Amino acid sequence: MNAAPWIILFSPLVAAAVIALFTWRLPKLSSYLSVAAVAVSFLAALGVFAGPDQTGGFNWVDLGSFRIPFGYLIDGYSKMMLLVVTGVGLLIHIYSIGYMADDLGRSRYFAGLSIFMFSMLGIVLADNFIMMFICWELVGFSSYLLIGHWFERQTAADAANKAFLVNRLGDFGFMLGILMIWSASGSLLFTDLAAKWAGLNLSPVYLTATALLVFCGAVGKSAQFPLHVWLPDAMEGPTPVSALIHAATMVAAGVYMLARVFFLFEAQPAALTVVLAIGLITSLLAALMATQQDDIKRILAYSTLSQLGLMIAAVGLAVPQAALFHLFTHAFFKALLFLGAGSVIHTLHHEQNIWRMGGLQHKMPITFWTFALATLALIGCPPFAGFWSKDSIVAAAFARQPAVGGIISVINFFTAYYMTRLFVVAFLGPSRSPEAEHAHESPPVMTVPLVALAIPSAFVGLPFVAPLFLPFLQHEAVAVLAILLSLGVLVAGVLAAFALYRDQTSDSIRIPLFAHRFYIDQFYNRLVRWTQDALAVTSAFIDRWIIDGGIIRGMGGITWGFGFALRFLQIGNLQAYVFLFGLGVVLLLYLILFS
Repeated sequence: MNAAPWIILFSPLVAAAVIALFTWRLPKLSSYLSVAAVAVSFLAALGVFAGPDQTGGFNWVDLGSFRIPFGYLIDGYSKMMLLVVTGVGLLIHIYSIGYMADDLGRSRYFAGLSIFMFSMLGIVLADNFIMMFICWELVGFSSYLLIGHWFERQTAADAANKAFLVNRLGDFGFMLGILMIWSASGSLLFTDLAAKWAGLNLSPVYLTATALLVFCGAVGKSAQFPLHVWLPDAMEGPTPVSALIHAATMVAAGVYMLARVFFLFEAQPAALTVVLAIGLITSLLAALMATQQDDIKRILAYSTLSQLGLMIAAVGLAVPQAALFHLFTHAFFKALLFLGAGSVIHTLHHEQNIWRMGGLQHKMPITFWTFALATLALIGCPPFAGFWSKDSIVAAAFARQPAVGGIISVINFFTAYYMTRLFVVAFLGPSRSPEAEHAHESPPVMTVPLVALAIPSAFVGLPFVAPLFLPFLQHEAVAVLAILLSLGVLVAGVLAAFALYRDQTSDSIRIPLFAHRFYIDQFYNRLVRWTQDALAVTSAFIDRWIIDGGIIRGMGGITWGFGFALRFLQIGNLQAYVFLFGLGVVLLLYLILFS
């Protein structure tokens, strides 16, 4: 059995255990252990990437006909994700050494990162639904720890709780879907299911319901409407956490899972329609929300939501390879954007409002140029990575459903608009605060990862272009039209934002509906409060009138009644007792003699 997959998986777990047991009070050593573990996983992942496809593992639980395997599946999908998770994760770990240098909870932070890396790599390597689901839940647990790292802040504690609880809603549906798969097929191995799922004699309603329940897991983990509300609040965690969990890995797990089990969806047009609709709704709503946000990390968070929606929409269009291509490129330039934002926040003493930035292009040149490159990649400017991956989705949409291609083009316009707004306000123009006036470049431990991420953000799409575009270039005229339209909306979005926000000191455009995120969070808060109030009133009624007034008082009354009747037999008169005793004897003799 090849040891490399196990080395990839368990190196971070060993680091987390060592930190928790031995180096908790040695934060510098803890950080180095965590980085070293990810470096080992990354080197092993390079070896696996260059090697053949393979499977392996063992039976974790073996109860005769019921078995739970613990195994790995190495193929094109997992090889790509291993490079993303370990490569981007390694750079973010290195960056964290500088960003968290003065944090009192560094050992706890790096232990949490290591647990997360183990959990995420378990999802990538899993060859069956049980192992994937266990690691899926561990990812939720570790993200709870990392989002709430600064738990002394009420907002961070609330954000961690919100992320954990909202994800449980999606995971409950995911679990039901897994149970339905087991009930129908008797197997949970991906390779077995892919081979025999289409041949099972099952009701189309059952198949569609199963696919949609599995999709619930992606709706939660990849923050799709209506469970998208946790992701923007998760920005309360440290910025490297945002880069790792909420840009490159955790939120991408839902897209990866859908591509891995696409055999559940490919013959179910109703399920694909739902997936497509959810992806488009999420992407459009998030893009509109991003246009009115002032917190640099929240803008990037809504951008992540929007891009994840495009990936989900690509799965709904039945082109999961295009979704994974965009996942791959997006991981690099979105991680770069978050780390660039973290560099700005770090040097501005944790200021996150873009209207208190400005004038950073000369004070932070490395951050400025790498952020600019990542912005161009995100908005789909050729020849950067995002152009190839995003336009593969646009080309697929116009080739299959032109109306969907039009909606995606509108989303791309808003993407170019809000990212240009962010860049112009945060980096260009005059300094808008004393912190921005005295800004300086971040230390090399933070800028070197920026430069390292800038390279794949610029070029990583090129080797993957042909396989992704060839299926759609069969409709050459449609593909060319899609690309030209994408470039047109890109230029329009950039020019509109540049004209509106150049040298501005405040936002002249305020749309409350977008700024308040379509009031969805407020609706959920009221729904939760109303539900709690209703449950409280109902439980009080049941407690007072049914339990207290009915059961308890009723039982008490019955007991009192029996006692009241029996007390006439306990009158304390000896003659009466003798009389009753004699009467009993007479009755007993009568029954014996005449029965």
